Amino acid sequence: MVYVKHESKQKTKAINTALNFCIAVFQLQKLNTVNNTTEKFKATAEFAAMMDNADTLKSFKQSFFFPQHKGNDVIYFCGNSLGLQPKSVPAAIETELKSWRELAVGGYFGGENPWLYYQDYVSPSMAKLIGAKNNEVTAMNTLTVNLHLLMQSFYKPTRQRFKIIMEAGAFPSDQYAVETLVKLNGFSPDETIIEISPREGEKLIHEEDILSAIKNNANELAMVMFGGMNYYTGQLFNMKSITEAAHAVGAIAGFDLAHVAGNVPLSLHDWDVDFAAWCTYKYLNAGPGATGGLFVHEKHAGNIDTPRLGGWWGNDEKTRFKMEKGFIPKPKASGWNISTSQVFNMVSLKASLALFDDAGIDNLRKKSVTLTNYLEFLLKQLSNISFEIITPENNDERGAQLSLFFKQDGRRIHDEMHNNGVIVDYREPGVIRVAPAPMYCSFADVYRFYEILKNFK
Repeated sequence: MVYVKHESKQKTKAINTALNFCIAVFQLQKLNTVNNTTEKFKATAEFAAMMDNADTLKSFKQSFFFPQHKGNDVIYFCGNSLGLQPKSVPAAIETELKSWRELAVGGYFGGENPWLYYQDYVSPSMAKLIGAKNNEVTAMNTLTVNLHLLMQSFYKPTRQRFKIIMEAGAFPSDQYAVETLVKLNGFSPDETIIEISPREGEKLIHEEDILSAIKNNANELAMVMFGGMNYYTGQLFNMKSITEAAHAVGAIAGFDLAHVAGNVPLSLHDWDVDFAAWCTYKYLNAGPGATGGLFVHEKHAGNIDTPRLGGWWGNDEKTRFKMEKGFIPKPKASGWNISTSQVFNMVSLKASLALFDDAGIDNLRKKSVTLTNYLEFLLKQLSNISFEIITPENNDERGAQLSLFFKQDGRRIHDEMHNNGVIVDYREPGVIRVAPAPMYCSFADVYRFYEILKNFK
């Protein structure tokens, strides 16, 4: 506390409060400029409160509904599985219900948000999040469906060039999608799929091992299809270098961004990534089963001869209603649209993206780095439980998630968290994933999590 002499105690208190706020802002700015700074952190509730007072994004927490635990909001560290519901969603859904109720089929061309163009309402905001041009992004289907459709377009194997590189331990849907794609094209998964694993005794994949595998299979490689971030360890991969390496040997580079979109800023267009897909129900808070997003680089999207499976909604809008033979795709990513926009599966996404527009992904990332570093600092103060943080220490190699590996008691500690109103998730074998999403998580939340672990017996 800073003390100032003044004739009025009330004015003294006000001045002290203002000075302490300025100090907190300075502290937060300083922490944001240093990679993995821990020397200025303090394991106290007062420090956490000071950081929250200085947080320019703190008001966004009030924009979400939280599950309740004993009459209080839970501490929600599970946005990497399912994001919270924005409070703007019920009214947004009612808007479309009203259009349906009052206009019926007329809702496609009238009402507040004519449904004919619904996918276009969310594309610009998603483009900002992933570093793309508006014409390179669209919303449709769900993540794995979009991966299948994109790989159908870009995996063109020959007897000489047919192999696919992916991460070992990728999310099962990715494994299944690649495996069945290979079989569909008449190849053996064992001979076609090259999985990059952590080195013996390690849990993270070395970037040099990915790049070496690409180079060593240069003449046979057709595609690299990696997760942008590993769901289990939280390792963020260098998509720029992977793309450059793939292109250097004549292969396609695609990514599953399920754990990246809305978590870490990207530059897909500048990195020259060929394609990507993501879900919107995790960090993007669009609700269970929400419409997925996809990216197709304009060098492919603008070429209507790029192979794809077509549908009515991807056809050029100038000729769509002529009902004639001959698929003429729109010369942009929405040329991959197949069916009518899933309006009620996009409403929540549209509402959530408005919050991202207001907050700014770069601002969210700055807060996320400091918040996650603070979580890491507090976890390293614990001596009563044994675990390993298997997520990379380098901020450039991780997002909001820290994965804690427990050789024992992992499930029991997970359950204890839930019993105390802290929502995290458990993944076999032995990992508790903790993801303080910066849009609605605070430094006080992180400190409370630490307090509960500190008292665990």
